Amino acid sequence: MYGAKLTDSLNFNPEDAESIEVVEHPPASTERSAARRVALQVLYEVDCSSHLAGEVIAARLSDEALPRRGEKYVRQVVAGVTANRDQLDAFIQRFASEFPLDQVAIVDRNILRMGVYELAAQQNTSINVIIAEAMELANIYGAEGSLRFVNGVLGAIAAEATADTPPQLVVTETEDGE
Repeated sequence: MYGAKLTDSLNFNPEDAESIEVVEHPPASTERSAARRVALQVLYEVDCSSHLAGEVIAARLSDEALPRRGEKYVRQVVAGVTANRDQLDAFIQRFASEFPLDQVAIVDRNILRMGVYELAAQQNTSINVIIAEAMELANIYGAEGSLRFVNGVLGAIAAEATADTPPQLVVTETEDGE
């Protein structure tokens, strides 16, 4: 049912559409920021359903036009987070031990996974940029406490890491999300 719209539902009443709140998000500041938003949406859907990452990526990219480099980055991040999920979760749990990850909001959990993956695998991107991007995602998609939670966990990780010594996490780098 990928690509289905609310209006395609048999139970859809057009009169109800007037009461649906549409949330407008500020435009992404960079191509990579836009790609991170799509990657988060894919990871969220994969985390809370049995959908395959490759199919979800295709569906999201058909809805969200990204340049080729942006599409490649979506695939890279999704594949990297998916391939390293257990290791990312164990690493995150070290810095958020009082919050079992299965009880953390799905969006927050996946923002953290993306952030830690980027810290470990994207060593050409500064720690400050990665944290700022994660905070932007938490601000847009998260709940009231998401921004503070994500900032706290990634900040603790960053305090242990420096530009010369990224998080001690071995990630499997991948090229796409298939």
